Amino acid sequence: MEPLLDVKGLIMDFGGLRALDKVSLRVLPGEVVALIGPNGAGKTTFFNCITGIYKPTGGDVFVTPPGKNRRRINGMKTHRVTAQGMARTFQNIRLFPEMTVLENVMIGRHCRSRAGVLGAILRDGATCREEKDIVDKSYAILEKMSLAEEVNELAKNLPYGAQRRLEIARAMATAPFLVLLDEPAAGMNPRETDALEVLNRRICTEENIAVLMIEHDMRIVMSISNRIYVLDYGREIAAGTAAEIMENPIVIKAYLGEEDVDV
Repeated sequence: MEPLLDVKGLIMDFGGLRALDKVSLRVLPGEVVALIGPNGAGKTTFFNCITGIYKPTGGDVFVTPPGKNRRRINGMKTHRVTAQGMARTFQNIRLFPEMTVLENVMIGRHCRSRAGVLGAILRDGATCREEKDIVDKSYAILEKMSLAEEVNELAKNLPYGAQRRLEIARAMATAPFLVLLDEPAAGMNPRETDALEVLNRRICTEENIAVLMIEHDMRIVMSISNRIYVLDYGREIAAGTAAEIMENPIVIKAYLGEEDVDV
């Protein structure tokens, strides 16, 4: 099966510091893949490299959108990566706080719109129809995210867990084949975390969108991940199923610092 995302030997240097050292990772259609590791392991740097925020020092990043040809996206601008079909959220919520819930999701549809500046000024029929389609699709996403009742609320007024869901909704609005979630459960209470777990499953099964997530909540990671990659000091130290990762002595040492583990 052709991977949606195929990262090979990714390297990221910051001056004399090597933040990522030949990291490889694959995401197949229909998968939930987790990227875990201790703080400072290089997880968010990895996300930044494959989404165009950083240009990798070395290695290759390939995407194969469903029905399209494989494409190398190293160094591609962030908006072009999004247009390819990879959307992401951030560890620190990056909503537009003074805009409504609906408006935040509508912004995510921008990369799929065709109307230019002239159309926006003249308000021709095609532009009006496209705008209505954006509103309708954005509202439909909010319904799936259980946010329809807050459609006209300012984003800043939502509870923390709802803001997290709204950020995922905005990513979904870009019509992605792969969503990258950077610590989606950070700061959530147990009830919100349970709802997130259900949401991640629905994204894969109902929306046919693969998920690559960074997460420290091991209960979620072990519960929903098809495969798990582990980073430590910028290097991949393990990869496998949840059961394999839980029993891996190298992973145990990286998290717990057990000196008696022979690696």
